[in-house]
Parts: sequence; C-alpha cells; structure tokens
Amino acid sequence: MTADTKGQGMFRRTFETLRRPLIAAIVAGATALPASAETLADAMVAAYRHSALLEQNRAVLRAADEDVATALAQLRPVVQWIAEHSFQKVDNSRIGRSTSIALQAQITLYDWGRNAIAIDAAKETVLATRAALVGVEQDVLLGAVQAYLNVRSTTEQVDLQENSVRVIGQEQQAASDRFEVGEITQTDVAQADAALAAARASLASARGELEIAREIYRTATGRAPGKLSPPPPTPALPATLEAARQIGQRSHPAIQQAQRLAAAAELGVAAAEAERNPTLSGTVGIGRSHDMSVQTQRETTTNDIGASVSMSQTIYSGGRLPAAHRKAMARRDEARASLLQVSRQVNEAVGQAWAGIDVAKAQIRAIDEQIVAARQAYEGVREEATLGARTTLDVLDAEQSLLEARANKISAEANLQLAHYQLLAAMGLLTVENLKLGIPTYDPSAYYNAVQDAPYTSRQGKSLDRVLRAIGRD
Repeated sequence: MTADTKGQGMFRRTFETLRRPLIAAIVAGATALPASAETLADAMVAAYRHSALLEQNRAVLRAADEDVATALAQLRPVVQWIAEHSFQKVDNSRIGRSTSIALQAQITLYDWGRNAIAIDAAKETVLATRAALVGVEQDVLLGAVQAYLNVRSTTEQVDLQENSVRVIGQEQQAASDRFEVGEITQTDVAQADAALAAARASLASARGELEIAREIYRTATGRAPGKLSPPPPTPALPATLEAARQIGQRSHPAIQQAQRLAAAAELGVAAAEAERNPTLSGTVGIGRSHDMSVQTQRETTTNDIGASVSMSQTIYSGGRLPAAHRKAMARRDEARASLLQVSRQVNEAVGQAWAGIDVAKAQIRAIDEQIVAARQAYEGVREEATLGARTTLDVLDAEQSLLEARANKISAEANLQLAHYQLLAAMGLLTVENLKLGIPTYDPSAYYNAVQDAPYTSRQGKSLDRVLRAIGRD
C-alpha cells in the first residue's frame, strides 16, 4: 500500500468520523423540539430552496454545459441552403436573368486534434463551474446559519434589556421611596433616573438590532423568522488542526475549481499550438439554376451536383498565432499561481475558524466566572445598600456589570456556534449532501447529460425538454 493510498484511507475515516456526529447534531436540532419552532436545519433548507444566487449560478453552469455541445458541434457537418437571383440588362434591350437554389453541406474532415482539445477544455470548465456552484451553496448555507444565530442572539439581547429595564425601574422606584422618607438625597434619585433612561435607550437599540437581524434572515431564507428553537449541539471537530486542513485541501470546492481551471489552462496552451496545424475539410452541394442568356435570349435550366476536398494551413499570421500561444502560457501560469493561492487561503480559513472556536470557548469559560462573581457582587451591594452602607449608584453599577457579562455571554455563545459552521465551510463540508438535510438537491449532471451530444430535435431533444421542465419546477 502506497503512502497516498494510506492517506486517502485516513481521510475517509476522518471524514466519516466527523460527518456522523455532524448529521446527528443537525437532526437533533430538527427533531428534539416542538414542531412549531423553526430549527437551524429548517433555515438552511429554506435558504437552499429559495436562493436566487444559487439559481443564478445554476444558469451559469448550464451555459458552461452548452459550451461542450458547441465544441462537439464543430465536428459535425454544417448544412445550409443558398438562393440567388441576378439580373443584367445590356444595350437597353438585351436582358439576362439567373435564378438558382442549392443545398450545401460542409464538414471538417480532420484538424489534427484541434476540436478534440476544445471539447476537453470545455469539459474541464464545466467541472470547474460545478465546483464553483458548490462554493456558492456553502456561502448560502453559511449565510443562513449566521442569520439564524443573529436573530437568536439579538432576541436574547432584547429579553435581557427588557429585564434590565424592569430591574432598574424597581431600583428607581425604591430610590424615590427612600428619598421620600429622607434616607437618600435627590442626587441618588437623579442617578437612578439616568440609569433607567439609559436602560430604555439600550432596549430601543436592541430592538432595532433585532429588526435588522430579522430582515437579514428574510433575505437569507426567503421568509421572515418565526419562533426559533435553540441551535443543535455544535458539530464534532477533527482531532487536530492539521487533520482539518487536510480535509479542506481535499474537499474545498474553491481548490477543486482552481484545479479544473488549471487543467483547462493547460489545454489552452495545447489548443494555441494546434492552431498552427492544417485543416482538411470537405464540401458537397446540389443545386438547380434557371438562366436567360443575354446573347441568345434563350432560357436554360440546369441541375448541378458537386463535391470538393480542401486543405489549408496558416503560414504567416502577422504574429497573431505566436502571440496567442504566449498568452495561453501566461494564462496557464496564472491558473497555477491561483491554485497555490487558493490552497493557502483555505488553510488560512481553517486556521482562523479553528482559532475562533478556541477563543469563543475560552471567552465563555471566563464570562461564566464573571457572571458568578458579578451576581454575588450585585446581591451583596444591594444588601449593603438597604443597610445604608452603599449608595444607589453602587447598586446601579453592580447591576450594569452583571448585565454586560450576560450580554457578552450571549454574543460569545453565538460566535462559538458560528465558528463551528465556518470551520465546516472552510473544510468544504457545509453542503446539503454532507449535512443530510433530507431534501432533493440540484443535479448538476442532468442538464449536461441532456446536451452533451448537442441535440437539435429528436428523441434526445425530448429528454432535454424533460430536464428543463424539472429545473423550472419548485
């Protein structure tokens, strides 16, 4: 067994180990809660089904499929009819007319590999475009995840701010009561009033953020959010950062796209070289002409049939062909460099997502400790304030510290969830197929299979019609 074979086997085991807990997590989020609540899986399904961006790029793929049919059609004959009528008058009296109609077929008999290279290049472009479509799918699903988590976190922030307004309102009322009996001064009441106004302003801001988040969700999924259930458990991670990077290098659609584009660029160089080759073509024609001679003024009708074979080759192009060859080599070098750059970017994205998970986990642990301490401090300060050992401002400051800690935890938990899905996207695993969302997916090969033979009308054309109807059905 070679090292590469061992590496592939290790990759498959790692991938399956990662995918099974991921699927379980998604399904758990979809089934463990009341049916009335929208799950994260529901949001991703809606985004996949209603994404205009996906529809746009599916159309781009179908256009690339047609390039294969176009390249194949170059190997077939071109049949056309030709009709011509001419009129001639000599010396104001003698008239000549000629009318003809012909059917002509022309075909390239041999081009020394030029069209074959064009077909192969078009196929590589199709595969690159399919990979690009997977990348768009990942972006759409990640956008749905981000929108879902954002609505969830901003809703929690609104609830937190509403509770803060209630608590500070109680503090303000208590301060007013104590002022009435002379226990505190007007300054203490003013501080409580200011804190209550600030809490109300924060609540208004949180509600505004929630409305913005709801609009983003509507754009991402095609519908307004209802009651959102808590997100499922976070997906399982690969054992190490290096394992995650290896998965990304093998699975990420951007790398696969760059690889196909590099292969197409290599074929572009071969195609530029093949342009110097000769072309052997044949022509067959049949026609009928009706003539009136200027000299004899007699009409004649003739039937014609003919065939010819010709070969041509460019000897001198004024530098155009060498320039095209050099341009193709430059494009090849560009594609190779782009592949290397994309590979590095995928490694960077995996590393950033991995670090984001570690950071969010550390933040949550620290914030939990902060919340415990802030709650103890708040309760202690309130108790001391009732005994006159603390001022109203001390109570408000302690309450604000507890509020900020709880708000920070909401943000950190959302960031932890998002970082896990960002890591899946960085590894190329954030797709409907890998997540097992249980919905029909777009088949990128269906349209290609229907058009790859360049059908016109016939039984093949009917197959294409069925594919087009399926694409148009929601």
